Amino acid sequence: MRIATWNVNSLKARFDKVAWWLERGRPDVGDDEPFAEARMLSAVCGGIRVVCLYAPNGRIVGSSFYQAKLQWFERLERWLAEAADPGEPIVLGGDLNVAPQDIDVWDARACHGGTHVSPPEREAFARLCRWGLVDAYRLHHPEPGRYTWWDYRAGNFHKNFGMRIDHLLVSRALRPRAVWAEIDREARKGKPLPSDHAPLVVDIDGPGCPFDAGWASAEERIAARRARPG
Repeated sequence: MRIATWNVNSLKARFDKVAWWLERGRPDVGDDEPFAEARMLSAVCGGIRVVCLYAPNGRIVGSSFYQAKLQWFERLERWLAEAADPGEPIVLGGDLNVAPQDIDVWDARACHGGTHVSPPEREAFARLCRWGLVDAYRLHHPEPGRYTWWDYRAGNFHKNFGMRIDHLLVSRALRPRAVWAEIDREARKGKPLPSDHAPLVVDIDGPGCPFDAGWASAEERIAARRARPG
């Protein structure tokens, strides 16, 4: 089973891009966040409870939006404690708007003090993991420089100035069955205009349709660009 999450940043505006990627990635279960106000959807698919989420952005640390974000995570924790069991097969994921570690941002010093990386937000993410969830992407990719979001401005995507804020978390029971995970960087470029997020996928029990996510070639180009004099 392949499970995918992708904040497409307006399904109406990017329907053609989504249709292209659905054929490319061929997920069995997907969360493309088409309804901005739907913060949580849960369904059992193939014996796995899939919980699709969109966490509030938070905007500015200390703002009412930021406080609402932290409260939203508290409500999520209560729901897990009351209605779920880490001993059952669960995938929880979506745009959580948190980069859990410094390795998940392009420059920890530049991001320090901002939303998505503040200690309370990271602690909220860590509490989900302590409950019994595991970051499926990091099971397979310990390397730095892998992100799911890049600002449209200032050529940030081509410079790989991004953040890993979209996640698929698997329960302890499902951890050994998560055989592959990838962020499809190729979906973040080209026409029609892409989302500022890239799709994230995890394969359960067996590999899904193969695709080249584009990371190796991108890293070669970025390294060459940085090595140029002047």
